[in-house]
Amino acid sequence: MTDRRRWAGLVFISIAVALIIVDSTIVNVAIPSIVTDLSISSTQVQWVQESYTLVFAALLLVFGSLADRYGRRMLVLGVIVFACASVLAALAPNGDLLIGSRVLQGVGGAMVLPTTLSLINATFRDRERAIAFAIWGSTIGGMVAVGPLLGGWLTTYFSWRWAFGINIPFGVVIVIGVLAFVAPSKNEGESQRIDAIGAVLSIITSASFVFALIEGRTYGWWLSNHPPSLWKWSLSPIPIAFAVSVVAGFLFVWWGIRRLRAGRSTLIAFSLFRIPSFRNGNIAAMIVSLGEFGIILSLPLWLQNVLGYTALQTGFTLLALAIGSFVASGFAGAFGNRIAPVIIVRIGLAAEIVGVAGLGFVISASVHWYQIVPFLFVYGFGVGCATAQLTGVVLKDVPVEQSGQGSGTQSTARQIGSALGIAILGTILFSSAGAVLDARLSDDHVPSATRTSIVGAVVDSAGSAIPALKARDTAAWTDAKLAFSDATRYAAFSAAGFLVLGFVATLRLGSPTPRRPADQHPLQRS
Repeated sequence: MTDRRRWAGLVFISIAVALIIVDSTIVNVAIPSIVTDLSISSTQVQWVQESYTLVFAALLLVFGSLADRYGRRMLVLGVIVFACASVLAALAPNGDLLIGSRVLQGVGGAMVLPTTLSLINATFRDRERAIAFAIWGSTIGGMVAVGPLLGGWLTTYFSWRWAFGINIPFGVVIVIGVLAFVAPSKNEGESQRIDAIGAVLSIITSASFVFALIEGRTYGWWLSNHPPSLWKWSLSPIPIAFAVSVVAGFLFVWWGIRRLRAGRSTLIAFSLFRIPSFRNGNIAAMIVSLGEFGIILSLPLWLQNVLGYTALQTGFTLLALAIGSFVASGFAGAFGNRIAPVIIVRIGLAAEIVGVAGLGFVISASVHWYQIVPFLFVYGFGVGCATAQLTGVVLKDVPVEQSGQGSGTQSTARQIGSALGIAILGTILFSSAGAVLDARLSDDHVPSATRTSIVGAVVDSAGSAIPALKARDTAAWTDAKLAFSDATRYAAFSAAGFLVLGFVATLRLGSPTPRRPADQHPLQRS
């Protein structure tokens, strides 16, 4: 394949990545309008996010193991599934059907992401591969912020439904471009049996764990508060879900190692974990994603419901993230050959920590946009540096023939981190908002029944009930704004804490070492 066609193919691969990443962020800005239009609860708000991320994470290992075999065909199929699910989301008449369509989007997204990494890893070599990964990673960083701007514009001037409908024309362009410019994978069409038991165990592990994190606030962490209709026991289903996740995770690892020793295929190439850069990089990627994406849930809710921004104004504010990410891509391009990738990752994480912690210090019910934007820019710069280079660090020593499994594992680590971030920081946001608001109303001597009603309305609506309080009770409106601001600040500091852990995890990646020749890998023995 000519250089021109390879780089043109990279453009459409990057657009495919942009499609699935932008969808995970574009919805954040549209959430307040969705809450109002469909009357969904705060738990459903989390599930609109998590149903996509959860299915995405649960299926990445499955589709990662198929990426090398089906390559371009799986990328095209994934984009088609994603676009069709977007049609269902745009037409959803209620919250449950919207969540269901997000599940289907997660299936399509899980087919797309590891395949793009596999295609890049198989198509480019050495310095070109580093550039390709930088483009791929910068696309993710930029789309994290462009999504809210696009979502704000569509929601403000059209409808939140167009936040999903916009995926359809992009899907058509991607399919045409991939078929025209992306070559089939070298291993495409090879037959190999799938580890079905491993696939089921991986799905159970991820699904039960994230379910427990999201629903713990609703059902009770130990004893049942508001159990599901079919649940008849005083013990909450949450500890059961955690136990199922631990057992399924243990069985998944045991089963995979057993198959590996028998010389049979596995979802995860466990032998890859003998590679230090792969093993330590995946740990770092999961922790970093936990801190990176969790804060994106709370900021749009706070900007619109507390500061009174429109969806479009929220998008413009968050645009600073995209600008910072694009600046980071230029920085990585200029210094990528002079500074080791792991150093750029650490620079990026340091910038993220400064940006998120800075947001925590300035967030208040009366802050101005110009106080927020600098920290969003610094945060975006960090995301652009860390996301692009960390992927290259994780996969740099992975043999080409195992690039699909390697990219699937790496993507799974990121998505599990992202799912945990949204679940944990979402729980911190809503739980602390309710607790702080209840305490403030109690200090104002608001009767217990009225206090419970106000707290329930604010928390269950994910903050969307705050603007309506102004006409009914100015004091309660002020308390609600202060409480939601405090909760958003706690979420920001928590995210910064996870990013610090991620930075520490990158120290285990070791000192920069010379790159191995392209045809030599640590698993290959002479």
